[in-house]
Amino acid sequence: MANHAEIQNSMSTAAPTLPTGSSPPANAPRAALTKKALTADHPTWCPGCGDFAVLAAFYRVLEKLQYPHENIVTFAGIGCSSRFPYFVNTHGGHFIHGRSLPFAAGISLGRDDLHVFVFGGDGDGFSIGGNHLVHTARKNVRLTYVIMDNFVYGLTKKQTSPTSPIGFKSKTDPTGALDQPINPMRTLVNSGATFIARSHATQVNHMIDMMTRAAQHDGFSVVEILSECVEFYEGAFDAANPRKGGAFRSIELKKNDGTPEDAPRHDPTDELAAYRLATEPWPGSFGIFYEVKRPTKNRLEADLIARARERTKGAADLDLLQASFARLH
Repeated sequence: MANHAEIQNSMSTAAPTLPTGSSPPANAPRAALTKKALTADHPTWCPGCGDFAVLAAFYRVLEKLQYPHENIVTFAGIGCSSRFPYFVNTHGGHFIHGRSLPFAAGISLGRDDLHVFVFGGDGDGFSIGGNHLVHTARKNVRLTYVIMDNFVYGLTKKQTSPTSPIGFKSKTDPTGALDQPINPMRTLVNSGATFIARSHATQVNHMIDMMTRAAQHDGFSVVEILSECVEFYEGAFDAANPRKGGAFRSIELKKNDGTPEDAPRHDPTDELAAYRLATEPWPGSFGIFYEVKRPTKNRLEADLIARARERTKGAADLDLLQASFARLH
């Protein structure tokens, strides 16, 4: 696994406070992690883009969780929303379009002390990167994936995306989209993600809560956030924006308190209930759809390595390699 310096390939312009691989003295007081410390380059999204609110919420999440600054990784693929690593002063970088998850999974598996966050859009997540989303979910790698869904390819100036509704007119579908759009929540439940939530860029406190819960989950956690592209799909999510006459319907989770009021509440461990929520008419509900505990890929691989070391009595890697070569003669 690459060290911090190798991971920081196309990184935020400023480096975290501590040198690579170092840690503060055991008894040294650590300054609180603040937005000022977390802010890197100035965001370059179009004025009014929903991604600004997502970035502001992410700063608040990190301020709230107070992870060691040098242990935070912000990674992304390609797209408007994937510019996140430029704007956050953490370790991180870009990878090729749609391939951010396997790279980030390697970071997570190689460095168990790191908190890995991946950011992307509907194309990076559900189109060119859709296969990687499925496999990272089924493996349950410990990382958090935030998908900023705007129903359009904004970086390429209005092309149909996998979540664009039927009839949407774009450069690639001038007469209107014909293909059935992806249902993100249904796709994620089916793929095996162990934490699945949904939010809206106009609901900042809700976003903070969902991303915080996702970050604290031990496994592959995904938050889909409806983030309006004001240039190429203005008003796409007004139906869920109370300030535009819409209704933001939050999911009320079961309290398991035995009261009659608890009966209709949502059980996030119930896969079928999550599917039912995922198939609600547009704009649907917002909150935690699914949350279960399952062994992570990180833990399973750590156990495998521990068993292998026990069998080899802790022999050095070079000795094992030489022994393998000796058996070939």
